[in-house]
Amino acid sequence: MSTKLSFRKDFTLGGELTVRRMGYGAMRITGPGIWGPPRDRAEAIRVLQRAVELGVNFIDTADSYGPHISEELIAEALYPYPAGLVIATKGGFLRSGPNQWHINASPKHLKEALEGSLTRLRLDSIPLYQLHRIDPTLPFEPTLEFLQGVQEEGLVQHIGLSEVSVEEIKKAEEYIEIVSVQNKYSQDYRKWESVLRYCEETDMAFIPWNPINAGNLGSMSSVEYVASKIGATPHQVALAWVLYHSSNTLLIPGTSSVQHLEENLAAENLELTEEMLERLEK
Repeated sequence: MSTKLSFRKDFTLGGELTVRRMGYGAMRITGPGIWGPPRDRAEAIRVLQRAVELGVNFIDTADSYGPHISEELIAEALYPYPAGLVIATKGGFLRSGPNQWHINASPKHLKEALEGSLTRLRLDSIPLYQLHRIDPTLPFEPTLEFLQGVQEEGLVQHIGLSEVSVEEIKKAEEYIEIVSVQNKYSQDYRKWESVLRYCEETDMAFIPWNPINAGNLGSMSSVEYVASKIGATPHQVALAWVLYHSSNTLLIPGTSSVQHLEENLAAENLELTEEMLERLEK
């Protein structure tokens, strides 16, 4: 019989913020195209509150989600925040409409974005502030100097990056300590495997966004096979695989439904065997 495997449930960011590896991504509590308010505001509030009730203590958002809507709802639902709750937000995008995203990582824009996030989230300091994207139209150095400065001021505790290569992480590390990297990654999208391995080597968190490919798993026979064996959904298996694949991953599946939230969080309890994991690794 194939041996059942296990994984650690927690991860410590920057040596001081211990979070449950199964977190929540707050992008989906906005309107269509990540624009405007959610169709069901009351349900969005319930999702946030239920996540915390179920032990989630890592919530990921961004000033561009809505824009601003996601951060406002987090504060409305959860403030005053329970002890140990880590809220991560991001800056570096401008929005002009549904599904429209424009990179702007200039110090001027990031300053405005950070000040807005602090106000909306009702925080004096952001536990984890992430650069949403490196701006291809600007030198990287001024952006890094800005992040270095706001950390020294105490406006952010820890700093992360998103959609970056190993070389870009190393460049950033010349200025600041990087504690997390958030790149697109899932069981069927592994472009950033080298970044994940670098995170393991340096004890950074790797935060995969779109961990179940926005729910579009297609005809992935290995996921469907494992799901049928253990009585789970393919989405739950895809999430569990991320937790088993590396102990440095923090999961942030997003949803605007309490029922779907509970289904996602239950993926943490799936028990996979060596044989199952081998199938999924292929």
